[in-house]
Amino acid sequence: MGTQEIGGIIMQQFISIPFTVLAVILILLILLYIFFIKHAKNKLQALASGEVSVMQKALETCTDAVLILSMDQKVLYANKSMRTLLHLHEKYENSILNNTLKVKVGKEWRTLGRVIKEKLSESEASHFTLLRTELLTQDKHELPVDICIDRIEEEGVSSLVWSIVSIHDLSQKKAKEDAEYYHRLTHLPNQIKAQYDLNALNARLHLSDDKLAVMVIDIDNLSVLRSIIGVSQSNLILKKFASYLTELSVKTGFKTYHTFYNNFLLIIPDVKDIKELNDLAQRIQKELSRFYKLGESRLHLSASIGIGVYPDSGPVAKLFDLAYRALTQAEKSGYGRVEFFLKETEKNNYDELILYNDMHAAIERKQFEVYYQPIVDTRNKEAVKAEALIRWHHPEYGLVPPDLFVSIAEKTGFIVELGKFVLDEVLKQQKRWELFKFRQIVVSINLSLLEIETGHFVKEVVQRLEHHQVNPELIQYEITEGLAMQNEKHSAKIFYELRKLGIGVVLDDFGTGYTSFSYLKRFPASILKIDKILIDNIVMNEEDQRIVKAIIDLGHSLGMKVVVEGVETSLMVELLEGYGCDYMQGYYFSKPLPVVEFQKMLRQ
Repeated sequence: MGTQEIGGIIMQQFISIPFTVLAVILILLILLYIFFIKHAKNKLQALASGEVSVMQKALETCTDAVLILSMDQKVLYANKSMRTLLHLHEKYENSILNNTLKVKVGKEWRTLGRVIKEKLSESEASHFTLLRTELLTQDKHELPVDICIDRIEEEGVSSLVWSIVSIHDLSQKKAKEDAEYYHRLTHLPNQIKAQYDLNALNARLHLSDDKLAVMVIDIDNLSVLRSIIGVSQSNLILKKFASYLTELSVKTGFKTYHTFYNNFLLIIPDVKDIKELNDLAQRIQKELSRFYKLGESRLHLSASIGIGVYPDSGPVAKLFDLAYRALTQAEKSGYGRVEFFLKETEKNNYDELILYNDMHAAIERKQFEVYYQPIVDTRNKEAVKAEALIRWHHPEYGLVPPDLFVSIAEKTGFIVELGKFVLDEVLKQQKRWELFKFRQIVVSINLSLLEIETGHFVKEVVQRLEHHQVNPELIQYEITEGLAMQNEKHSAKIFYELRKLGIGVVLDDFGTGYTSFSYLKRFPASILKIDKILIDNIVMNEEDQRIVKAIIDLGHSLGMKVVVEGVETSLMVELLEGYGCDYMQGYYFSKPLPVVEFQKMLRQ
């Protein structure tokens, strides 16, 4: 076998050897190389020998950078990788190691020569490693590396000392880790890294009495804004927000993560008081509301924020889940809200997984029931319409709060099946009222965006109307202002089709969203329904009074009727009558009723 074949075999074996083993093999090769150089009669004979040629070729083709230095740091040998790093000329022998190559030790950059001298002189050890450090190259590039330094003394000759340095490039390994643990857009750590870091914090929490918090931040409506301002601009928002959180984290000591598209997460250690968390959340909200400009216009942004705190919310292992549950609650409350998950909130908490599983069988088992809440004519206080509201009689939990199970249904897509169930029940009831000569009234049905997006919503409504033989004018659909804006063109198209069929359209929860006047003119709604939040303090709050009156006037100017929900006192009734409101709904007139009780009103 020739020397070239031997060299090829050796080079192939180098590829799969771990760095620590490789370093030892390299040192042995280098020692053999030095041995042949020293004991050869002259340098030309040493280079001509086949054995030396094999060793030199193996070192030259090695991807790790290898350097042999004399005691006074003159370069005795540098392989090709090292020559590239050091920018050495081909005739490099006996040149002094330059100071341009620097190594990161802790937080300080030191020259490679200084590191070699310090590490090998600070102890009697002849071997030293710097793992997962950084190397600053001559072109100012920071390279992630492992460095192995060895001191070799010629036996019996203390003056003959060499330093052997091998440097292993970790760039590919780091790139793989970055792809796994860091968000591609903002380069912040992702949810996998967040879980890893939280586990590490949990391991040492017993050493301190301080609280630990997880804060989840979800930028409101960014997916809708993306369709308006474009992907590049929405990405710019995310990058800018990521930079802001990173700068803030340096000042306040929390860790920032980018978990999903518009979702960020903070791990906040050493919390002394929960008030600190609320102050931080408000500070983030304030900054978010003012920091983004699109051209000459400032774009208003807000965030829903959920916070879980150890030990107040629960164990560290569940802190992520608890923070996300708080976020869900914040999103239900509207834009720009902050919610804490505390143990007290669990008292009436239901197991969402059980509810989700039971939900599918609940329709067959007739556990769902449609209640009706009257909508009265302001002039004579007679029930002329009603809103259909679904209720669930769970065999274990009893009457489940609708906000809870409807939220689960929306998250899981089951809301589409619930919508079909409600429509069928309402149409059956309308037909019964017709057959038994009850007074016929219009019934409102709440509509979710998921139902509209099925692609065949209108077709299914028509089929059910024909099956039950009910006049389309006896039903109307309610959609909230916020949902209508999420898919503006598509939702408007669907409602135009419903209006052509004779089905009424109600724009619900009006006054709390982003609807513009121009959009309102185009939207095919026949009724505006003012959100309860504007009514709660109307008796005492003059600003709310002015807003409600302005909305009523606006609706009338566009040819719409106006419904006010949440009416609970006679003073509210008196005010709304004065504002010219068309219809009222609320507990002052009646709570939602089972059909048997509600239809008594239709006999009167």
